[in-house]
Amino acid sequence: MTNKKIQLTSKDILEKEFKVSLRGYNQDEVDSFLDKIIMDYQLFNEEITTLKKEIARLKKLNQKKEQAKASESTRVIPPSQVNYDVLKRLSNLEKAVFGKSTRSNDES
Repeated sequence: MTNKKIQLTSKDILEKEFKVSLRGYNQDEVDSFLDKIIMDYQLFNEEITTLKKEIARLKKLNQKKEQAKASESTRVIPPSQVNYDVLKRLSNLEKAVFGKSTRSNDES
């Protein structure tokens, strides 16, 4: 990308006055051409503004996606896995408190 800056605005073009000479250009033709240039400048500026907004929107969307991926990778253990771990710990606790198994007490 170049670091050149736009030198003229649509207002600069609109307000530009040329010196009139004896054998100069047709002033109406020059004015008509400059009017077209002004319209183009305005369209370019609108397009640039629209594209800058779109870039900002896409960057924001991309950040949200990256945050979602990051939070997904640090996600908590799924509930089914937690339930299994809790049941296993509970079973170990029962064995420690009541002996080998609680079923042998139920059968007696």
